[in-house]
Amino acid sequence: MDSVSRLLRLARLRADLDKHCLLGAGTRMEVAAHGEREAPFHVLLEGTCRLQVGTVLLDLRPGDVVMIPSGASHRVITDGEGGPTGTAETAGDVFVTTRSEHGGEPVIDLFCGHYTFDAGTGSLLFASLPDPVHVSFGQSAESDEVLRMLSALMRGEARREGEGTAAILSALCTVLLAMVLRTARGATTGTTLWTAAADGRIASAVEGMLADPGADWTIERLSRTAGMSRATFLRHFTRETGTTVGAFLTRARLMAAAELLTTTDATVAAVAGQVGYYSESAFSRAFRAHLGTTPARFRREHALRGV
Repeated sequence: MDSVSRLLRLARLRADLDKHCLLGAGTRMEVAAHGEREAPFHVLLEGTCRLQVGTVLLDLRPGDVVMIPSGASHRVITDGEGGPTGTAETAGDVFVTTRSEHGGEPVIDLFCGHYTFDAGTGSLLFASLPDPVHVSFGQSAESDEVLRMLSALMRGEARREGEGTAAILSALCTVLLAMVLRTARGATTGTTLWTAAADGRIASAVEGMLADPGADWTIERLSRTAGMSRATFLRHFTRETGTTVGAFLTRARLMAAAELLTTTDATVAAVAGQVGYYSESAFSRAFRAHLGTTPARFRREHALRGV
């Protein structure tokens, strides 16, 4: 299993398509903040618009996908003369169709949804991503073709909106997230996705730590495996992943620990040992620092979900 597939499985992800937006010129659509452990996303199929998250303003073109791991409020803006107009919604059985209040011919075709993830691996994964994530699939013929096929399926189900539509759209949105997580940084974004390391040697190191986080992953071992000097490996790792080896290894170990705590009856001490901690107290400190609770309390609150 590749690293992206493994991460999505451990995150216990659920994808929901919320809106199909067909907005006219001069429209501003306000999107409220999402709930805890929810990450909204937008995929632009046709037209151009801007998306504002706090002080960040992104220019979107066909094939662009934006995800906001923090769930922060944001707005979608289409260009046009006059003052900004709002939106009107029509409820459907599966999702809402949103249009400009003033009507008019749509200038963008935008799908909006959100991902819901678990409090363990999911929280660690989404907290590790840039906020917002902005990926353009129109940069290469291959990714553009895949997105167009995916978009055609989404549009087809949106028009059909019958039995099974919700499940099919959820699956397609999960595929979309997998595409985002494996897509390397491009010209349209300055962010770094550690899930999409372009250097195969660094990608192998990432995969190794995710597959066996409890191993003795020293810098020397990793650099030898990558066929690099220690200094070169460290420099390339940070450039490709946006983080340090130590920080990444801690994240990989805590992701595995969260899974073990909710799906096995191993003691906290045993879990600590399995994920590479020689001291239960050191493990508990790291777990609390990243997840805001102790391993024992986390297990009590979340163990039932793994049954």
